[in-house]
Amino acid sequence: MAVVLDRPSTGETGRKQRADLVARAADLGPTLRRNAERTEDGRRLAEENVAAIEAAGLFRLTQPKRFGGFQADFRTKIEVIRELAHGCGSTGWTTSLLTGGTWFIGMWNEQVQKDVWGEDSEARVAGVLAPTGTATAGPDGLTVSGRWSYCTGCLHAHWLYLGVPVVDVDGNSVDHGLVLVPAAEVTIEDTWFVAGMRGSGSNTVVADQVVVPPHRFISLRRLQTGGNDSPYSGEELYRVPFVVAAMTDLVGPQLGLARAALEFVLEQASRRGIAYTEYTTQVDSPAVQLAVAKAATLIDTAELLTFRAVAEIDEAGRLGVFPDRRTRARCRMDVAQAIVNAREAIRELVSVHGSAGFAESSPLQRIWRDSEVASRHAVANPAIGAQVYGRALLGLGEGVTPLV
Repeated sequence: MAVVLDRPSTGETGRKQRADLVARAADLGPTLRRNAERTEDGRRLAEENVAAIEAAGLFRLTQPKRFGGFQADFRTKIEVIRELAHGCGSTGWTTSLLTGGTWFIGMWNEQVQKDVWGEDSEARVAGVLAPTGTATAGPDGLTVSGRWSYCTGCLHAHWLYLGVPVVDVDGNSVDHGLVLVPAAEVTIEDTWFVAGMRGSGSNTVVADQVVVPPHRFISLRRLQTGGNDSPYSGEELYRVPFVVAAMTDLVGPQLGLARAALEFVLEQASRRGIAYTEYTTQVDSPAVQLAVAKAATLIDTAELLTFRAVAEIDEAGRLGVFPDRRTRARCRMDVAQAIVNAREAIRELVSVHGSAGFAESSPLQRIWRDSEVASRHAVANPAIGAQVYGRALLGLGEGVTPLV
């Protein structure tokens, strides 16, 4: 099958929408950079950032048009998030996960969508896929309790989706799904004390005997096998392959961080010498020239792999098909390798810039820390991605993880 980097059906309307949304994100760059230190120190997005993103409409990237959203494709989302992370990694990361939550709701049933956006069309959704809670069936629905760590966006969300196991009467696991609860019905524990992405406020959500009506549950098994609960079959954004599409939430921020690091190092190179050498500026050093070329190529490769994956994802939605396992595994591998390449580019740039990059006053050390932490998200584990892809190439079938 021929692979393209953007689906042929994007069309003039889609290209104009993408250009407009990316330009909106780029316009926020100065504000996000100005607030980056405040965001990190406060361990949550600066309220000015949240207000600016909301005013620009960017929290509504993946919201159905029926509720006033843009229903933008995944290539557009990647480019928008890349711009936001270029200004502030934590802001890009949080926006990526929140717009991922919005996309999840687009796959849910009509009543859930009305619950979320019927009275407040700007409501935001965060959550955790990991099934670390419990759900007990009762006459009014499911009674949910548990703790969900690393809930990015929970400080800015109105609703939360939470992973729960589904068990039969004998306690045997029969499914894994998501329940949707109002943020007002859970508590947030302040647990996000980390080396990087500090501003994302990815704290722990705690639910204690929260009753969830039946329509606010969706089976992850159904989503993972190409289904959804939306009655709007013509909305192609919500019929893309769930797992690999969800994984792309993790790569856009890395691309933006890497681009920010490259621009900073290139801009500083004409002003900095190399200690204990005859080079009065870094630009004159062949070693620096080779290093920045390597970093730039790693970033280019990361973007190309990402764009190939999202082109496959967007095209599957357009055609209404569920890609075979080998294609899905390749998309997962593309995303994981793109994240690795972006991280390696930043490491190269930190080294070539020198020890000044570790000064607290330097944005480079924050970019480096943000990338190192965010690139360790379990779903993007490159070794697991390689195992999954290798098994698919060898025709070994399922194994390792159901998240393919």
